[in-house]
Amino acid sequence: MKLTFQTLHKDHALAILNWRYTPPYDFYNFNADTVLEDLRYLLDPKNAFYVILNSLGELEGYCSFGADGQVPGGDYRVEALDLGMGIRPDLTGLRHGKYYAQGVIKYGADRYEAQLFRVTIAQFNKRAQRVWQKLGFEQVEEFSKISSREKFVIMTRAV
Repeated sequence: MKLTFQTLHKDHALAILNWRYTPPYDFYNFNADTVLEDLRYLLDPKNAFYVILNSLGELEGYCSFGADGQVPGGDYRVEALDLGMGIRPDLTGLRHGKYYAQGVIKYGADRYEAQLFRVTIAQFNKRAQRVWQKLGFEQVEEFSKISSREKFVIMTRAV
């Protein structure tokens, strides 16, 4: 499988906004009541969203580089490239997460000059944590999101 990364455009953003994950991963579903706001957010170049396409040009996921990967309440004082990633719901749980994450890391390393990578993951999402651990990420913090009881972990890896 060969992956291609491209700047996220409106047609891809609309598809992503309609993705629906099953519980407990429905935590990652976009809210139908805020579609226009979320669309603007995804398309804003400062948020650095990219699509992940397969060799046939089909949308398989998306990623972000920078502040989008941060969650209010975490300690982000150490300079690092924050990574965010979402995979199409029908492709999750197939043990391909490591492959997608490797692609995101490679693309981020090629595009940005980071010395440290960082991911912030919902604490309940052990599946995602295992993916990043397999790629050498280590947990450095656990915290509660500001204004909620949702718990998150921060994991880092040097380039």
